[in-house]
Amino acid sequence: MADAIEGAATDPRVKVVRLGGAGRGFSSGGAISVDDVWASGPPTDTVAEANRTVRAIVALPQPVVAVVQGPTVGCGVSLALACDLVLASDNAFFMLAHTNVGLMPDGGASALVQAAIGRIRAMHMALLPDRVPAAEALSWGLVSAVYPAADFDAEVDKLISRLLAGPALAIAKTKNAINAATLTELAPTLLRELDGQALLLRTDDFAEGATAFQQRRTPMFTGR
Repeated sequence: MADAIEGAATDPRVKVVRLGGAGRGFSSGGAISVDDVWASGPPTDTVAEANRTVRAIVALPQPVVAVVQGPTVGCGVSLALACDLVLASDNAFFMLAHTNVGLMPDGGASALVQAAIGRIRAMHMALLPDRVPAAEALSWGLVSAVYPAADFDAEVDKLISRLLAGPALAIAKTKNAINAATLTELAPTLLRELDGQALLLRTDDFAEGATAFQQRRTPMFTGR
């Protein structure tokens, strides 16, 4: 994904980027079994690639629209909030589920969620990982708009058409200015989360959390 977004930055044909998931959800997050996490190499490589994608979205001159048609979990929340407009179906929800399996939010979530909804609500999402339904997400400022599922695609197309008809240079300068003013901690946050996740992925708590998830039971964490 990062390759495509970085390539779009210098492609004059690209005026708007639409970021969405295949199927019923936007993103269900990363692997959560111990075997899956290590299957394709060091798990921090996956976090680093997610960080690269988030940086690419934020740095892209063109506006990026997150099209959230369903569940958005884990790093999917980071990807959505890195975008410039977040459009949600009324059957979508958002969830920072990391602590359920002994991990921490990553992909810049520590900065992106706080920038959108403030520290107290960000702490609640991260420490008590409940689902945040679309309507509540809108009232918090986590999303730009919520549309009925039956009208979702049509409403998304309307909004993207407005962006396409807008002044591309002015939009790019505006995006850059707002991101520069509000995401000042994103770069150090990405590094801090990468270091934290590298440690947590090797803990007994992560092994227990991932196993409990697979077995559909409540984890018994020990703080180790």
